[in-house]
Amino acid sequence: MVLESETIFIIDLLAIFAIYVIVNISLNMEFGYTGIPNFGKVLAVGAGAFVAAAIPGRIFANIAGIEGDYITNNLLIVSQINLWLVDNVGIGFVVFFLTLGVAAGVGGGVGLLTSYPAIRLRGDYLAITLLAFGESIRIIGNNYTPLVGGTLGVQIPDPLSFLPNELRFPVATIGLVAIAAIVYVYSEKMVRSPLGRMLRAVRDNEMAAEALGKNSNHIRIKIIMVSAALAAIGGALYAFYVGGTIAFAYDRASWTFWPFLMILIGGLANNKGVLIGTLIFVTLRKFIIFFKDSLEGFVPFDVVWLDFLLLGVILLVILLYRPQGIFVEKPTPTISHKGEDNQWNIKKMFNFFFK
Repeated sequence: MVLESETIFIIDLLAIFAIYVIVNISLNMEFGYTGIPNFGKVLAVGAGAFVAAAIPGRIFANIAGIEGDYITNNLLIVSQINLWLVDNVGIGFVVFFLTLGVAAGVGGGVGLLTSYPAIRLRGDYLAITLLAFGESIRIIGNNYTPLVGGTLGVQIPDPLSFLPNELRFPVATIGLVAIAAIVYVYSEKMVRSPLGRMLRAVRDNEMAAEALGKNSNHIRIKIIMVSAALAAIGGALYAFYVGGTIAFAYDRASWTFWPFLMILIGGLANNKGVLIGTLIFVTLRKFIIFFKDSLEGFVPFDVVWLDFLLLGVILLVILLYRPQGIFVEKPTPTISHKGEDNQWNIKKMFNFFFK
């Protein structure tokens, strides 16, 4: 079975859409609902991708008894691991989900590290500080070769290597969409709880929230940690999907500025807006990349820059004529509880992260 080019286009679009939904929902928690301008989002995404690049391959090689330096002989070792995974599917999935858990933990740790400026700084000063933090992940990845191979990057073992080539990406896309749906439902339940109203209170009037007994510093720290954990999961999933990691792929434009653009298009503090804004952006950019070679004779510059210029124009139009986004923030109804048991389960889920 050979997939048509249109099918491949749609499958890849849905996969990238799902990954950006995870990252953008986490950013919306910080910026849309809590008012934290995290211009260092790439730090958490890159950390998750580096975990996927550094840990599972070494685990598989150790279990399978494959010897050699993982970075120096990366292509050979990963090809041997993929052959071994064909007969060890269960272990492949166990290590895959373990990697996502480790990525979430590392992301939460990175979030804790970057949360300290959020306690002391506000506005532009906080945004610039977090932007500087975000640059560190690319510098570390480029210069510390044992982590992700430096400027050459590394390949990542494929837990779906047991599938035929034509089914690998469709199945991976289904999994990515399912994980994105789980993250969306989790975020919706969170913002429709009393916690969601507390986040808005901290965003809109921090002094009033503190006067009512809320510790705004603790709230900021916890929301940054949870958001960073989700973004790190998105970064790890992206690394598994593309099958490799290289440090310079995790830049400010792709994993900080574009997520901001997507949530601005859809509307801040609105998860439905995140979905629509992300879908519009990803679809438009895929079409630009797909057709820009045909436009080479019609633009007075290199078509490589076409998507950057067009997306920059979109950002200016949104900020000038529709700064509230497609969906305007509205009061969200509180989750209706059918019984005390359901209420207890929801409280227990949120208390795990926030108490």
